[in-house]
Amino acid sequence: MSLVNLTIDNIKVAVEPGTTILEAARKVGITIPTLCASTELGHTPGACRVCLVEVQGQRGLTASCVFPVWEGMVVRTTTEAVRNARRMVVELLLSNHPAECNYCIRNANCELQKVAEYTGVRELRFAIPTMSKEDAIDESSPSVVRDTRKCINCHRCVTVCAQVQTVSVLTPSFRGSSTTVAPPFDLPLMETNCTGCGQCINVCPVGALYEKDDIDKVWKALQDPTKHVVVQAAPAVRVQLGEEFGMPVGSLVTGKLIAALRKLGFHKVFDTNFTADLTIIEEGNELLKRVKEGGTLPMITSCSPGWIKFCEHFYPDLIPHLSTCKSPQMMFGALAKTYYAEISGIDPKDIVSVSIMPCTAKKFEAQRPEMCSSGFRDVDYVLTTRELGRMIKQAGIEFVGLADEEYDAPMGEYTGAATIFGTTGGVMEAALRTVYAVVTGENLGDLNVTPVRGLEGVKAATLTVGDLGPVSVAVAHGLANARTVLDQIREGKSPYAFIEVMCCAGGCIGGGGAPHPTTNDVRKRRAAGLYKDDGTVQKYRQSHESPSVKKLYEVFLKEPLGHKSHKLLHTHYVNRGTELPHKEKGPAVCKPAKKGAGH
Repeated sequence: MSLVNLTIDNIKVAVEPGTTILEAARKVGITIPTLCASTELGHTPGACRVCLVEVQGQRGLTASCVFPVWEGMVVRTTTEAVRNARRMVVELLLSNHPAECNYCIRNANCELQKVAEYTGVRELRFAIPTMSKEDAIDESSPSVVRDTRKCINCHRCVTVCAQVQTVSVLTPSFRGSSTTVAPPFDLPLMETNCTGCGQCINVCPVGALYEKDDIDKVWKALQDPTKHVVVQAAPAVRVQLGEEFGMPVGSLVTGKLIAALRKLGFHKVFDTNFTADLTIIEEGNELLKRVKEGGTLPMITSCSPGWIKFCEHFYPDLIPHLSTCKSPQMMFGALAKTYYAEISGIDPKDIVSVSIMPCTAKKFEAQRPEMCSSGFRDVDYVLTTRELGRMIKQAGIEFVGLADEEYDAPMGEYTGAATIFGTTGGVMEAALRTVYAVVTGENLGDLNVTPVRGLEGVKAATLTVGDLGPVSVAVAHGLANARTVLDQIREGKSPYAFIEVMCCAGGCIGGGGAPHPTTNDVRKRRAAGLYKDDGTVQKYRQSHESPSVKKLYEVFLKEPLGHKSHKLLHTHYVNRGTELPHKEKGPAVCKPAKKGAGH
């Protein structure tokens, strides 16, 4: 393919046909500011007009993010006309934006702030209108908050919701200067098909979308002398949290994470990895039972609450394919108020269970009416990785300088298989390690199941598993990719026995509660941190090898898929496709536990 030759600011550039001016400029290290273009989104809406440039021979200025190059094109990016136009565009955006930078959730990490600095805005020539918070802020969802006052109509959230997640809850509404991004009919998010995944938060350049903040509720619980507060931290958090404190992307900070949680005042610091290993035991046995007894296949993983809600809304006919296993978060919550309460001699009504998650959908999951199997609300509060970062800063803890500490027993021990739950393909890899060992009595020759790793949208592999013969599996991440494997099932053409689906691109390392920014390069580096923990740090690399999980079955659960396991660790799902959106269920009110419930 012949390259296109052009000149940008007197620098010769050769790029492939179809390349935009913005992309060509980046290739030679020229920064053109933009608020709508994103390297993570295949479609650039060309909405913000901040990326204007001069193209020789063209009338007026050109939006570089959508304008393709041609042979011999001459582009100038820093002329007086360009600089004045960009500054004007940014001033107009700021004039319609609340001046709340000092206390905005994106303060010091806001792309509009950075672009204003880049374009040299030092004063506004336009009055900033007074806006009503009451009418502009939608807090109906437990996962995502919308503040339409701060929306700059870049349409990134529209693109990610429609094209990456194929949910299309956020769309441009109204016309002209009244245009705003909102759900259909301007409904509250809780009354829509929103999955709560938070990918709109990840791409929003400002504070128009953010997670529901539960920090104050957790502080209140920690300072209540009548409460025993336990915390669990998800696999991906250990390779995300360091970014909140300026550490290199993907840094494995498990020991510092534990130390910080103790300093915050949590009575016990546990790990969601403990129940990730438990999930593999329950899920693996469920898969083998379905295979041997002619159950519904392919079986699909149930660890990702955004994916589960998507299936309930858009593919309710495929609910029988979902594993009945709760997510590791919810398994942990149920055991914290039964198993842990029993062995520690603490009344479960006095236990407050907190989760640290890379995910905003986990906030919705914790409020599902089904998640009260302990007799209480299994998980009381969910904080994202970003919220934990803010909480640590509020406490004045110097995170980077903390000495490493260890998780508490008995729910802090885990294997490398649990750690890789945090990246796409990790659940599948962990399951294959254990299923192979259970069926054959031997370990896989190579525990690194590389065909299911990486950021390809849909990955497939076939593994010969003893008497079961060849077993074909698939991994999908991002809901658009999930549709590919789901449509195969609907058409009766799926060749797979087991499918892993993660709601977010990259899996939990790219969750809606992850530090900003989250790009593919960032996802790869976070995943590398998890694989390092699995391959070189952990003593055990297979879930069925965990001594703590073995003891849990010995003294409490008795057996996989048994009566107590079914009560505490498994669940059912809701056909939301047959419900009107306004019937969406809110937080459950758990009935008081009967004496001895769950014990």
